[in-house]
Amino acid sequence: MSVAGLVTALLVGVTIGLLGRLITPGRRDAPIWLTVSVGVVAALAGSILARLADVDTGLLTLVIQAGLAGTGVVLVVTTARPQPSDSP
Repeated sequence: MSVAGLVTALLVGVTIGLLGRLITPGRRDAPIWLTVSVGVVAALAGSILARLADVDTGLLTLVIQAGLAGTGVVLVVTTARPQPSDSP
């Protein structure tokens, strides 16, 4: 994986992490660092998956990255539980 591929995956992951948090309806109990982290990790996994599938076009790799990042962020945001409060 090239440096450009890593930077692209990082940018896609951060963007999808932030957008996914903003467009998901209802309460957002997942912290923003978690959604961005999941987006970045999923986008990197998308890069690896595209490389293993021998995908040569940049646009298709970008679509795979965004798809996996979006799926991961939506799963995290929708399954997050509220944090218990420490006050009695």
